Amino acid sequence: MRQEHIAGEKVFVDYAGGTVPIINPETKEVKQANLFVATLGASNYMYAEATWSMGTSAWVNAHVNLFNFLGGVPKIIVPDNTKSAINKSNYYDPETNITYHKMALHYGVAILPARPRKPKDKAKVEKSVQICQTWILAALRNRTFFSLGELNNAIAELLKIANNKPFKKIKGTRSSWFETIDKPALNLLPQKQFEEAIWQKCRVQSDYHLNIDDHYYSVPYEFVGKEIEIRDTQKTIECFYKGKRIASHIKSVEKNKKTTLDIHMPKSHRAIAGMNKNELFMKAKVIGPQTVELFNKIIASKEHESQAFKTLAGILRLAKSYGEDRLEAASERALFINSYAYTSISSILKSGLDKQKNPTLLQVAAIEHENIRGSNYFN
Repeated sequence: MRQEHIAGEKVFVDYAGGTVPIINPETKEVKQANLFVATLGASNYMYAEATWSMGTSAWVNAHVNLFNFLGGVPKIIVPDNTKSAINKSNYYDPETNITYHKMALHYGVAILPARPRKPKDKAKVEKSVQICQTWILAALRNRTFFSLGELNNAIAELLKIANNKPFKKIKGTRSSWFETIDKPALNLLPQKQFEEAIWQKCRVQSDYHLNIDDHYYSVPYEFVGKEIEIRDTQKTIECFYKGKRIASHIKSVEKNKKTTLDIHMPKSHRAIAGMNKNELFMKAKVIGPQTVELFNKIIASKEHESQAFKTLAGILRLAKSYGEDRLEAASERALFINSYAYTSISSILKSGLDKQKNPTLLQVAAIEHENIRGSNYFN
């Protein structure tokens, strides 16, 4: 069936079959670069660039560069059923890769994959692949490249020549047809360029944090146990639930650390986390010197002073139930028995031991009896 191509409607994309070797100048290692090719339907205007791989990241980034090269966005992308674009190939309803899909949404372009094993659905790009293999890959086969950027500069020069080569059967060139037919019909580029992101799903842990590359990021505690969609970019971590963004963090490279926002905490956790050493000791001074001394002993028993803050805050809360005087007395008794745990202080108060005097404070009178030997007996 003869296909009629509307101006600015479709761009056909694919990878060429051949590769270009690039030599690492330091290690002399040779790595093969792939060639991404795109063609506009109405004007046959071509774009090409070399990528290190044919994975999703390279595929999406090549599309971003394509739209910048065109200075606008067509209405439809027609890719092959490559794994970079399609997760699950289906004749009637193919499943698009989520990152590729998000990129298309950002630019307001639809993805219409060619039918499996139907190369005529994308005959335009198939022809461009042949041209690129002749005009670009063949022309570069005797040249040596030491970086991807160097190779892409060479491709850009040859691409300009190919797009300005006159058509054989009709007047004009790909470039002239693009300027007069396709370019005016393209949609405008969005103000912000698409930022490549990795999308994944993650379940919120009981401490309202998500583990992403061994760093823990907080989300509002109401989402504990929920499955969250994560957008992971080079700079940010964004969390979505049912399409709504619920949290955003600057990406951290620190392993086994936490990034926690106060607004994500329950009120009880926020109260404890908001306390610092000075605030805790100011409250202890109000209660009395024995409580201050107890706090010093507790902090000294920890590897890091912040580990004691939760214990200190819990002891201060006991004053609400038992009063400051009893807490001061309980602190004195805890110091005497060298027991600095919250459970010990709580037990002393519950059992009323704070109301009893410590043995050192008991003045015991000397007992005199005929059967008790004094110190003179041994002289």
